[in-house]
Amino acid sequence: MSNTDTRDPTSLRTPIVAVLGHVDHGKTSLLDKIRGSAVIEGEAGAITQHIGATAVPLDIISSIAGELVDPDDFDLPGLLFIDTPGHHSFTTLRSRGGALADIAILVVDVNDGFQPQTLEALDILKRSQTPFIVAANKIDTVPGWDENEDTPINDTYEAQSDRVRERLDESLYEIIGNLSDEGFSADLYWRVQNFQRNVGVVPVSAMTGEGVPDLLTVMMGLSQRYMKEEMEIDVAGPGVGTVLEVKEEKGFGKTIDIVLYDGTIREDDTIVVGGQNDPIVTEVRALLQPRPLAEIRTESRFENVDEVGAAAGIKVAAPELEDAMAGAPVRVVRDRDLEDVIGEVQAELADIAVDTAEAGVVVKADTLGSLEAMADALDEAEVPIVRAEVGDVAPRDISVASTADDPKQQVILGFNVDVLSDAQQRAEIEDVEVFTDEVIYQLVEEYEDHIEAIEKAQQDTILENITRPARFRILPDHTFRQNDPAVVGVEVDAGTLQNNSNVVKFEGNEPDRVGQVKGIQEQGEDVDEARNGDRVSVAIDGPTVGRDIEEGDRLWTEIPEKHAKILEQELTDEIPGDELEALNMYLDKQRNRDPFWGK
Repeated sequence: MSNTDTRDPTSLRTPIVAVLGHVDHGKTSLLDKIRGSAVIEGEAGAITQHIGATAVPLDIISSIAGELVDPDDFDLPGLLFIDTPGHHSFTTLRSRGGALADIAILVVDVNDGFQPQTLEALDILKRSQTPFIVAANKIDTVPGWDENEDTPINDTYEAQSDRVRERLDESLYEIIGNLSDEGFSADLYWRVQNFQRNVGVVPVSAMTGEGVPDLLTVMMGLSQRYMKEEMEIDVAGPGVGTVLEVKEEKGFGKTIDIVLYDGTIREDDTIVVGGQNDPIVTEVRALLQPRPLAEIRTESRFENVDEVGAAAGIKVAAPELEDAMAGAPVRVVRDRDLEDVIGEVQAELADIAVDTAEAGVVVKADTLGSLEAMADALDEAEVPIVRAEVGDVAPRDISVASTADDPKQQVILGFNVDVLSDAQQRAEIEDVEVFTDEVIYQLVEEYEDHIEAIEKAQQDTILENITRPARFRILPDHTFRQNDPAVVGVEVDAGTLQNNSNVVKFEGNEPDRVGQVKGIQEQGEDVDEARNGDRVSVAIDGPTVGRDIEEGDRLWTEIPEKHAKILEQELTDEIPGDELEALNMYLDKQRNRDPFWGK
C-alpha cells in the first residue's frame, strides 16, 4: 500500500464466505437454496452471479431472514459466497498470508456427523484461523419431522413433537461434542455470547429452507461485528486478488478466474500473476462476468465489463496465462513501479514455497494453498518432498519420480488433481506409483500403507534367502535307514527346519557338521519345511546312525555367520518366537567359543 492510504470507512466490501464440508453433506444444495430464495425474493436481477462466487446483497438477505435482520443495523453490503464446485480445498486459497475467505460455513449432515473431509476442513480452518459457523444440515430428515418451509429455526423447532425435538437435540449435541474433541468450544448459536471464542451451530435444511434465515443472520452479524474494519477497502486503488482456477475459454484462450478482495481491476490494466516459474506480467484484454439469469439465452455466457471493484469473482482474459497457478496472487500495477509489484508477488509466493529435499516424493495439488497443506501434512509424517507443484500429474512428473534410488520414493502424491492419460501409461512402464485423493490425510495414509507393503516385501525376500534357525532331536526307535542317506524320525523343538540346510551337532561349544538335509516327509508326503512341534522323517546325507549320530541326539541347523547377523540385527520381529529362541541358543553356544561370532 502506498502511504496515502485511500481506504474508505464508508465503502465497505462484501465479506467473502467459504462453504466447506464433507462431499455429500449438502454444501451445494445449501448454496442453491440461498441463491434460489434470493432469486424469488428479489426478482432475477437482484442477485449477481460472479465467476466462482455468488453475491447476495443485504436487502435480499434481509427479506429472506424476515424480522431477524433489520437492514438499518448493517453497513456491510451483503455476502459473497465462494462456490467453486468440488473445491473443498478452496479454503486453502490464500490472500496476503491468510485464507482467502473472511468467514466460513462448515456444513455437517446432522445424521451422518463428522466424516474425514469434515475433520480435514476443521484442520484447515484451524491452521488459517478463519472464523466459522457450523450448519447442521438435513434437519428435515429427522424421523417424524414436520416441515415448515423457509422458517427461522426456533419457529419450526417449537412446532415439532417432543420426540422429534429429542432426536434432533441428540444429533446436535453429538456435533457439539465432536467439535469439542477437535478443540473448539461450541454451542447452539442462540446460546453463544461471544462468537470469537465459541463456534455457533445453526440447524438448517437446504431442502426446505428451515433455518436458512438464521444462517444468513448469523453470517451478517458476525461479519458486521468482528470484521468491519477489515472490510474497508481502497475503492480506487489497484486491485488485489487470488486465482481460483486457470481455464481454457472458447474465443479467449487461457483465462483466469479470480476473486478480487481489494481495489479495482479494469480493462487494459497491466497485471502481475503468480506463475509456475516467474511471475507473469500481462495486460487485461477482457473482464468477463456471467450474464444475468434473465439473459442466459444469448449466444455467449459472458458479458464484458470495463471495471470491477472488490469483492467480486471475475474472469480475466489476457495473453500468456498458460503458467498461471490456482491460489496464486494477482496484482494490478496501474501507477506503481512494475518491479515493486513483481517483488510483492514473488514475496507472497515465497511465503508459500515448499521446502524440498535432495530426494523424496513428488507432490502435485490443485492450488497453492492445498500444496502448502499437503507439505505440512507430509512434514508431520516425516516424508521428504523432492518436488511440489500445482497442476495435474504430467509425464515429466513421472520422469522425476522414476529417477529416485529408493523404490519408496518412486511415488507421486496428487491432491485433488487428475492424472493425464500419457502420464498414466508412463507410470506403468516406469514403475512409478501414483496416489490421488481428495482428503489430505487419507492420501498420506495410502502412502504409508504403500511403504509398509514395500518394507514387508523386502523383509520377505531377505527371509526367503536366509537359513532359518532350528533345533530338533532324533526320536528313539525311529531309524528307518542307517546311511546314504540316513533316514530318521525327528521332532522339531524350536524354529523351522528347512530342506537342503546343513546340520551340526555341538560337542560342548564346538559345532561339528554332520551332513545335509536331503528330504523331509510328513505322513508320507514330501514337504519343504517342518515347524516347531512337528514330527517328521528326515533324510540326512552324510552321517551313519550309530556312528556319527545317535537316536536321542539333539541336532541344529547350521546358520552361516552372515545369516545369523542379519537375523539378529534386522529380522527379529519377522520370525516366530520359538525360532528366535533357537537363534539365541545357537548364538550363545557360538559366542561361548568366540565372543564376536555373528556381530
